Amino acid sequence: MSAPKKLFIKTYGCQMNVYDSERMAEALGEKGYVEAKTADDADMILLNTCHIREKAAEKIYSELGRFKGLKAAKPDLKIGVAGCVAQAEGQEIMRRQPMVDLVVGPQSYHRLPEMETKIRQGEKALDTDFPEEDKFEKLKSRPKAKRGPTAFLTVQEGCDKFCAFCVVPYTRGAEVSRPADRILTEARDLVERGVREITLLGQNVNAYHGAGENGDLTLAQLIWQLDKVDGLERIRFTTSHPNDMMDDLIEAHGTCTKLMPYLHLPVQSGSDKILKRMNRSHTAESYLRVVEKIRAARPDILLSGDFIVGFPEETEADFQATLDLIEEVKYGTAYSFKYSTRPGTPAAERPQVDDAEASERLQRLQALLSRQQREIQESMVGREVGVLLEKPGRLPGQMVGKSDYLHSVHVSDCNREVGDLARVRIMASSTNSLAGELIR
Repeated sequence: MSAPKKLFIKTYGCQMNVYDSERMAEALGEKGYVEAKTADDADMILLNTCHIREKAAEKIYSELGRFKGLKAAKPDLKIGVAGCVAQAEGQEIMRRQPMVDLVVGPQSYHRLPEMETKIRQGEKALDTDFPEEDKFEKLKSRPKAKRGPTAFLTVQEGCDKFCAFCVVPYTRGAEVSRPADRILTEARDLVERGVREITLLGQNVNAYHGAGENGDLTLAQLIWQLDKVDGLERIRFTTSHPNDMMDDLIEAHGTCTKLMPYLHLPVQSGSDKILKRMNRSHTAESYLRVVEKIRAARPDILLSGDFIVGFPEETEADFQATLDLIEEVKYGTAYSFKYSTRPGTPAAERPQVDDAEASERLQRLQALLSRQQREIQESMVGREVGVLLEKPGRLPGQMVGKSDYLHSVHVSDCNREVGDLARVRIMASSTNSLAGELIR
């Protein structure tokens, strides 16, 4: 019997890419591939790329360049590029890096087994189509291997919003929602293999409108269906758009006990002028009213956000409006970035803010966000929270898990198992985590 082939996948970017990498590994499992721990051990290397960050394509070309020596030493090694950079660059990747054997976009990775056969026959394989068939339907059932206590589950892909700074509509395509029955089947399968918490994923997840028995379901209705899955203890979702935060979803935060009190709700800017130029289709005031309704439904909810600093034409007054919004909302955590151009997007053609000025604004904004995060974490000290234990800690008898509010919690003298839900009293707060002890 021949030895199994080894696959090394390096994943960049968002949680959806993490989920996609799992499914790609499963698809190639059909061809006899098992996981390689390092690129050096692999028979195939697959880079699952993200196009959100600055100079994303150039970073991938640089990464590919580091594999030239490995390819020379192992001529049979196959190298592929997947994900959003693959979708955006297509044939150009093979032109610039001829050693690349395979390029596949995020909507076509269900075709990987056929593409693998092609490259093993000495041909190149390129597929960056937006196929009509449902890739999830074409993928084989997930293997029954034991899983950790948390998992991602993609329920929606693509985006119809066309924000002026974003490439997602071009790399992931239009909004598509998976049918509810397929999501529920996959969720039950994950639970059978040890998963206790599922995070529902989508580029615009709260725009979910998947087919159900009696018509399309909203995200809230899907969550209530998942609430009935025995053994599933926690539900989360990300990423949301403020305009799709409908009343039934807000209500679910107050009434569905499995839906965790954490919400990532990007706003990007506190300036109405900049929001309009971003094509965000909401205002600072409308965003604040949504936050008000959410907190009325679930007063203890922890909010997370996204912010872009130095967007074209942003003035100091516009930036101050963002700081004012942050002061009003008070975020438990947030992601903040200095604007960088994405070729082909409307904002790339506009007058740019001075780079040094944008960098200085980002520092001020991050200082404010860090203070808010620190204050909210410190407010947790003395409280009792639920913690899903995910792995042993570095210290003897210590376990690490995530609280209801998605804080990382180190639990001392913990005689529980991975996958257990524990009640924990928070005793201390550090930079990016909390420390607690079991409630006896």
